[in-house]
Amino acid sequence: GATLTAGIRPSIDLTFSPVTGTADGGKSWTTSAPQAGLAGHPDALAAAPDGHLIADGQDNTISVLAPHGVAWSTLTSKNALSAATSCGLTAVTAVAYTPTGTPLVAGTCADAGTVGIFARTGSGWRADGPTLPASLLGQRVQVVRLTRTSTGDVAVLQAGTSLVAAWLGADGSWARSPVLSIGSGDPSSVTFGKNNDLAVITAGGRAQTVTGPGAAWRTLPTLPTGRAVALALPAGGPAQALAATGPQLTVWQLTGSRWVRAQTIKVPIQYGSSSGS
Repeated sequence: GATLTAGIRPSIDLTFSPVTGTADGGKSWTTSAPQAGLAGHPDALAAAPDGHLIADGQDNTISVLAPHGVAWSTLTSKNALSAATSCGLTAVTAVAYTPTGTPLVAGTCADAGTVGIFARTGSGWRADGPTLPASLLGQRVQVVRLTRTSTGDVAVLQAGTSLVAAWLGADGSWARSPVLSIGSGDPSSVTFGKNNDLAVITAGGRAQTVTGPGAAWRTLPTLPTGRAVALALPAGGPAQALAATGPQLTVWQLTGSRWVRAQTIKVPIQYGSSSGS
């Protein structure tokens, strides 16, 4: 909908993470209690339907904030979670909530063929990840993304040079996409749509989309150029490519088999406003 919560990672002399949110599509913003310092991955901050926040910190601590809370409290840590589970957790890569408000923590397991997604149950944690295709069971798995969408939770898993998307249904079971070969390197961008659709940009700049469990991956035309390019999946409309270079954002819309320029936005960046000196 129109609700968004954003956290700013520490940089230069900033050691903590400001957190702010909007409930009206960005017309107004409300500041929350700052987090000690968000980890450097896309899903280091997540919101529950009731407004609770969960964060993965640079200090390997998982913390939570109640709605209108004045301070974050520790939920667990990477070391504690590793000791409480049996997959040999080596890194936390995402935090999320289920649609019912259950905290989820995901990461990379040392045990081959094990998906490291864990759900909070009372005072403990239980493994709650999908099973993998037989072809990937001999490889270590990294949870690249884990997020809550309007239809439930979606995970993106990487095993070697293969990628799999998985959707958590209302009945608590996971359904997978086919395996996508992505070559070497991690995806440079992952985008989630309103329904079950999902888009990835591989390290080589190739864009792929999938519309839900069991659907085939679809290759999109070569992406427009830009220093940074990401995909957007508007509800009820064609895919869009967002290409940013310096202060200019160009929006390209997929029309048939080509990208058509739809909009150009000048972003007022205050260069030199932050300095380490």
